[in-house]
Amino acid sequence: MASQRLRVAVVGGGIGGLCLAQGLKRAGVDVTVYERDRTADSRLQGFRLNIEPTGSTALHACLPPALWEVLVATAGDPGAGITFLDERMRTLVRIGQDGGDRDPLDPATGWHAVSRITLRRLLLAGLDDVVRFGKEFTGFARADDGTVTAKFADGTTATADVLVAADGVNSRVWAQLHPAAGRTTLPATAVAGKLFLTEDNRRWLPEQLLAGMNVFWPRRDFLFTAIFRRREDPAAITARLGDRVRALGLEPERLLADAHDDDYVLWAFIAHRDSLPADFTPQAQADPAAVRAMLARRAAGWHPDLRRLLADSTPDTLYRTEFSAAEPLQPWQTGNVTGLGDAVHHMPPVGGLGGNAALRDAHWLCAALTAADRGEQPLPQALRAYEADMLRHGFETVREVVRNTDAAIVRSPLKRSASRWFFRACGAVPPLGRAVFGDR
Repeated sequence: MASQRLRVAVVGGGIGGLCLAQGLKRAGVDVTVYERDRTADSRLQGFRLNIEPTGSTALHACLPPALWEVLVATAGDPGAGITFLDERMRTLVRIGQDGGDRDPLDPATGWHAVSRITLRRLLLAGLDDVVRFGKEFTGFARADDGTVTAKFADGTTATADVLVAADGVNSRVWAQLHPAAGRTTLPATAVAGKLFLTEDNRRWLPEQLLAGMNVFWPRRDFLFTAIFRRREDPAAITARLGDRVRALGLEPERLLADAHDDDYVLWAFIAHRDSLPADFTPQAQADPAAVRAMLARRAAGWHPDLRRLLADSTPDTLYRTEFSAAEPLQPWQTGNVTGLGDAVHHMPPVGGLGGNAALRDAHWLCAALTAADRGEQPLPQALRAYEADMLRHGFETVREVVRNTDAAIVRSPLKRSASRWFFRACGAVPPLGRAVFGDR
């Protein structure tokens, strides 16, 4: 392998697969991404993603500097810390409010509220010669010479030295590699939506909902809110960074075509599935009017501004989902097929931890493959070290998210009251809060 450059095939063009491709291309490694979507614009939808320092570090390492600066400019500041409140908007505890000023360009401290639309556009930038669209993966075969060949539904194949599963929750690559991999279905139902920051909405929205991230801990159910408000206007970004973007062979106007997505407040409501009314059937869950009626009933007694947030959100932004989590895997012998992100350790979309874990995987796998490509480390050894770290961190994150989800949907009035009392105690005794929650 030392005398021959590495060839890497990535199945899946999500944020993890594209971040890996950006990093490998930047390092001069031969990489190709095979994406089942037919065009780059097939999935221009979704909600805000909270990029923490872990994800920021990965993106900073893998993206060209100009794209990193554009990403920071098009993102928003998620605010200082997280505030826990009750359903009447009374503060229980504030976490991470005293972190001081952060430099958004510093990946070690930067937190970013990133539009998934814009992030996908940026991650695809400059990869026209790398990403192959319309490639539905059907299986892989290993050869005696150490290569692996991916097969696609259109009858084509692609041979590489390493195949990476980056094709998400229902990964076909990972299913073939680990057919016994399982998942746990969690008894949680979530509904999310957007309230756009129109002039009228800005007039009545309380500052608490405009300031950052909030966790509401009612006597039943759970609500999360976050602000998505860009740092800069796309025109200002073009004026400031246009020349650097053009130097990459890209047109700033095309790159930022989706950066005009209106600012909004994101909210996510989570409830225990068995506690929802019997008439909230799968058919009703597909009806925005029925979803809003259910939310109105569940939020009766909440602060009027919270009820209005749910009621006034744009109907076509409502999104409902069920939760599941990957089950830990038994150790295996490392080969030339590996994986990252949701393909391996998928988790509920609580707190955005899954996206950050996928970016971290991409960063570490990029480093491992680059070291092998340059002859600095044998490929099996590099992949073995990557997989050990990826599995440890990935499933630690899964367990954390599952614990948080279980706490959010717990139905015991006693346990919910105890949680509220504990949060209030942490707020009243700052040293206790710091000991419990640490620094954000």
